[in-house]
Amino acid sequence: MFDVVLVEPEIPPNTGNVGRLCLATKSTLHLVKPLGFSLDDRQLKRAGLDYWDDVDLKVWDSLDARMKSKRPGDCCFFVTTKTKRAYWDVKFRPGDFLIFGRETKGLPEKLLAENTSDCITIPMEDARSLNLATAVGIVLYEAIRQQHAGQNGVE
Repeated sequence: MFDVVLVEPEIPPNTGNVGRLCLATKSTLHLVKPLGFSLDDRQLKRAGLDYWDDVDLKVWDSLDARMKSKRPGDCCFFVTTKTKRAYWDVKFRPGDFLIFGRETKGLPEKLLAENTSDCITIPMEDARSLNLATAVGIVLYEAIRQQHAGQNGVE
């Protein structure tokens, strides 16, 4: 339904949990190297439980390679704490790419500067950031909620 992109993820349990979210929502998980762990990591598989082998997974050597392979009309949303535009102010469509940065640094500043109109945030108070898997779940399920609301004639 959606494409979730983790750019240089560092923590295996976060990626395992995101994999389960993707499986549960029929979304594709894209991992952009370098990864902070091996795909054979026990913690990754433990977080993904026995679902990991069923996740629609694509691994990319770089974000540039991932971006060059997108189809015309594909929309990309870059999730960052460095913008004011809330994720709920976006109209998501199936096939959109939801792009998240690594746990310790987020997305590269240059990438954000080149895509300012496509940056979104999860508003929060009294915290700098949220756990990666939590952030993916929030944005991904809002995108799915919008699809179901649209199917039912509700905005």
